[in-house]
Amino acid sequence: MINKLKISSIVPMTLLVLSGCTAVTGQTAGELVDDSTITASVKAKLVGDKAANLTRIEVDTTNQVVTLNGVVESADQKAKAEQLTRQVGGVKSVKNNLQVQKQS
Repeated sequence: MINKLKISSIVPMTLLVLSGCTAVTGQTAGELVDDSTITASVKAKLVGDKAANLTRIEVDTTNQVVTLNGVVESADQKAKAEQLTRQVGGVKSVKNNLQVQKQS
């Protein structure tokens, strides 16, 4: 009885929270999950490329459009980050705002 009571109170609360996400961001819960998944996949791809050292790039995804922000050491790194991002499933487009700044 207690478990049914807990579950029956959790489900409406979850629906309320998820519907609140739509009101605040303009995205449905499914879109938020998809964007979060894309962001995590892009970050993993960037971190996984040991040769390019792309670990300091900020990644944000909205409506399957990925925005890359931060500073890289070369134009090659900027291009590589965009290339890796485009390889992730679900990415519609990439806004590459990375700035090239050579390390001294």
